[in-house]
Amino acid sequence: MANYGHGEHYEIMRSKMLYTAAQLFLQKGYAMTSLKEISAEAGTNTGVLTRTFGSKENILAVLVKYVLEEQFGNAREMVREKTDDEILFYAAETVLQLYIVEANENIRELYCTAYSLTSTTKIIQEMITEKLEVIFKAHLPDLETKDFYMREIASGGIMRGFMTIPCDMWFTMDKKVDAFLESTFKIYDIGQEKIKEAIAFVKQFDYETIAKNVIDAMIEKIPKTI
Repeated sequence: MANYGHGEHYEIMRSKMLYTAAQLFLQKGYAMTSLKEISAEAGTNTGVLTRTFGSKENILAVLVKYVLEEQFGNAREMVREKTDDEILFYAAETVLQLYIVEANENIRELYCTAYSLTSTTKIIQEMITEKLEVIFKAHLPDLETKDFYMREIASGGIMRGFMTIPCDMWFTMDKKVDAFLESTFKIYDIGQEKIKEAIAFVKQFDYETIAKNVIDAMIEKIPKTI
């Protein structure tokens, strides 16, 4: 088996390993997928895989960065002709994440794992803090980056809690969305009238279809993007 160094061949193989890992995580779940399976499906060996990424957690970390950027990008596109209100965008983006998680139990496991492991949690907190400051700075002008970071820890905990519990006949998706937005927006000092506006705003989208399309598109783009 070839030992892939840096260069075009290395980048192709790296993308193939990431694509394979993402596919297996979706099919089998993160916990049930081994490095040996990833390397075998990618047509390489575990030595090449570990030299490239180090561990399965590091593979997830790379995918987390990619997924978050794609998630925000897709949400921006979704609301582009509907509003330029950053608070309504935040509502739309976070609800999209809830629907993505609800689409597949292995995706739920991936997100919940990413919000639990130290390295991936740090990535999420840093990336989301940066975006939160852009979204809420006009509403909360006296807050600094460190303040948004602390609030992200709180809102990230709420997100993880709502992602962890699947919907059922009593805890429907509509109820989950309403409760999530009501809980999260209070962290950012959003008033009740704006919360009602945000809840009404997100109800106009066919999130089930959008979430499925986003998942398919993200997986398809991996070899060309990361």
